[in-house]
Amino acid sequence: MKKQEWKPGNMLYPVPAVMVSCGREKEIPNIITVAWTGTICSDPAMLSISVRPERYSYGIIRETKEFVVNLTTKDLARATGWCGVKSGRDVDKFQQMHLTAAKAIHLKSAPIIAESPVNIECKVKEVLELGSHHMFLAEVAGVQISEKYMNETGKFELNDTGLVAYSHGEYFTLGEKIGKFGYSVKK
Repeated sequence: MKKQEWKPGNMLYPVPAVMVSCGREKEIPNIITVAWTGTICSDPAMLSISVRPERYSYGIIRETKEFVVNLTTKDLARATGWCGVKSGRDVDKFQQMHLTAAKAIHLKSAPIIAESPVNIECKVKEVLELGSHHMFLAEVAGVQISEKYMNETGKFELNDTGLVAYSHGEYFTLGEKIGKFGYSVKK
């Protein structure tokens, strides 16, 4: 197979497309769409998001040291795309996208997006100023999940929510299940 060499760049796809909600007391809360996010530790549970310093949400998160990662679904895809190109300086994204800013359990000012099946409440522990993006390293303070996706045995069926991934400028729903962790070595 013939290959071309490209300049260094981020070609690690697909990645989750999430809506990150944040807010300050006595201000309209905001939503920023983030694709640069990931798990960084399981004990304690930690994740990261990377945000450009010029983004409106950056200052809010930097000041309050909290945010919520809201997983997105096929039903939330339009809002995810819209919130990624509009600025909270100019519009109320919750109002414009008919989303509900609900109270987080473990945070003071960042709301959850009620329509998201999973809301991950985060407290910033460190900010790494890396270049075009600054990475917020955060501890997971709590997780809220939609009871709509609980099965009769009490298992949360995350993969039934219609999760959305971002790949090279496009949004996709997850496709066909082809295996599960450890299936390649199971006898």
